[in-house]
Amino acid sequence: MNAPARSPDAFRLPDGRALSVFLIAGEPSGDALGADLMRALTKRAGAMRFAGVGGPAMEAQGLKSLLPLSEIAVMGILPVLRRLPYLIASIRMVARAVIAARPDVLVIIDSPDFTHRVARRVRGARPDLPIVNYVGPSVWAWRPGRARRMRAYLDHVLALLPFEPAAYARLGGPACTYVSHPLVGQIAALRPSAEDLRLQDAMSPTVLVMPGSREAEIRRLMPVFGSAVALLSETARLDVLLPTLPHLEPLVRSEAQKWLIKPRIVTDTREKFAAMKRGRAALIASGTATLELALAGVPMVVAYRVSLIEEIVARLMIKVPDLALPNLILGRTIVPEFLQRNCTPTRLVAGLRPLLYGGVERDAQLAAFRELDSLMKADRQGSPGQMAADIIGRIAHRPSG
Repeated sequence: MNAPARSPDAFRLPDGRALSVFLIAGEPSGDALGADLMRALTKRAGAMRFAGVGGPAMEAQGLKSLLPLSEIAVMGILPVLRRLPYLIASIRMVARAVIAARPDVLVIIDSPDFTHRVARRVRGARPDLPIVNYVGPSVWAWRPGRARRMRAYLDHVLALLPFEPAAYARLGGPACTYVSHPLVGQIAALRPSAEDLRLQDAMSPTVLVMPGSREAEIRRLMPVFGSAVALLSETARLDVLLPTLPHLEPLVRSEAQKWLIKPRIVTDTREKFAAMKRGRAALIASGTATLELALAGVPMVVAYRVSLIEEIVARLMIKVPDLALPNLILGRTIVPEFLQRNCTPTRLVAGLRPLLYGGVERDAQLAAFRELDSLMKADRQGSPGQMAADIIGRIAHRPSG
């Protein structure tokens, strides 16, 4: 069901003032979501007052960030430990800034290790301030006890995955609403036309290779992906395309030089979408891009490798049987996953080869991907930010709790 449009008055206080919204994003993906939300709020209200922490996208919408996003967008155990004193000081500083600014609503976006610590401090000092979490932590996957604890300092969670509201309710968490996923708005650009499908059948199979969006992922997966492509090419003539991000291109190109079969590397977004329309099958690192491929209708094999320490921690804490987002959303294993010691060239090729041509494995993935339209509510109108804006406008008018 589409969210009803709200009048500008819904975003103004009884004295006529526009709502003051304090936003905190902790990484580039949150910056993009925050910018979309700011656009939607401004469109709804005509004028808004923003403050907080964000990156270039949010700054382009008028935010003056309290600190550079790059300083807190830290991933991985060791990088976090190295910057721990700075991160702790930043959490305290941002919390003080929220309290001093006296906004009408606080919106924290993803990055729970940073944003939730700020939210807890703010709730202690301003228990009346409504706090909304845009993209809550994956309590359904690991540390489920967090869900109940979040009720003490969060009023609402805005989810990007359709099964999350039920998961939060089951675990005793805060109220949670599915506001759609940004990828749903890109379906038209992702999906092949009838002509694209005809060309797929007429040309040599195009294999997409997507080794991740972080340097550690690329370094671990590129060698095994290269060996898999070489092994697969022994029995099939392939066109290998490797979409990546511009800032990762030097590393990807350096690793690809070691491959026997050299891929064609693309970094432009339009080239990436064109590649997906041509893709017959894909070899991909576990992550958000698996959902992108599923919505584009590209059958895939998912792989992942982490360090031994990270593997031990994951085995102790992860509570779901699958990692790939299409499997999690569909509620069953449709996309084969090869993790850690099972991530070998031989196993990857065994999973990938049947996807290049018609057959049971390929048809099963394509049929399952068609189910995603209904589950993701691909017919919804409006971006996640537009749906989130309506909820935030409503919550900002009532007391916390």
